[in-house]
Amino acid sequence: MTSLTPNKGRLLIAEPSILNDSSFNRSVILLTEHTNDSSIGFIMNKPLNYTVNDLLPNIQCNFKVHQGGPVEQDNLYFIHKLPELIPKSTEVGNGIYWGGNFDSLVDLLNDGKIPENKIRFFLGYSGWSSEQLLDEMKTKSWFCIENKYPNILNEENTSFWKKHLLEIGGSYKLWANAPSDPKLN
Repeated sequence: MTSLTPNKGRLLIAEPSILNDSSFNRSVILLTEHTNDSSIGFIMNKPLNYTVNDLLPNIQCNFKVHQGGPVEQDNLYFIHKLPELIPKSTEVGNGIYWGGNFDSLVDLLNDGKIPENKIRFFLGYSGWSSEQLLDEMKTKSWFCIENKYPNILNEENTSFWKKHLLEIGGSYKLWANAPSDPKLN
């Protein structure tokens, strides 16, 4: 399997070699930024037991919140497919946008004008400093693929990592079917 170079809009897949990393074990990350200075992304397959309303009671919205990564876990982030409704959004790729005007978002959520399948919320984000992500890829912590999921905001969360490994095949099939806690094997 040939890994692509990281780029905005691509997916990072955690290699089985980082099974002991509590933050990134079995993670699929959508990269929302990749420059010479840093990389930023959000874990797409780790839903939390919180809703937006649990975290921000002034917002009448019961959309699920996901674990975005270990950085700034006291902040709420979002990606969406609604650039025409949420000004100042940054395009990521494949019709996906990151952030935007939060006041506009709050009004839209409270008015019930945003469908859940068009937005995803995250606590924290995944971030790497200059060259850090490339170094981690060299040590086989990650591989990078094109995001071939136009409806990634709707992807089944819990099996997303396994699905990618099965698609790659080879020895990855063995890891895809291994228990999440190897001690249970």
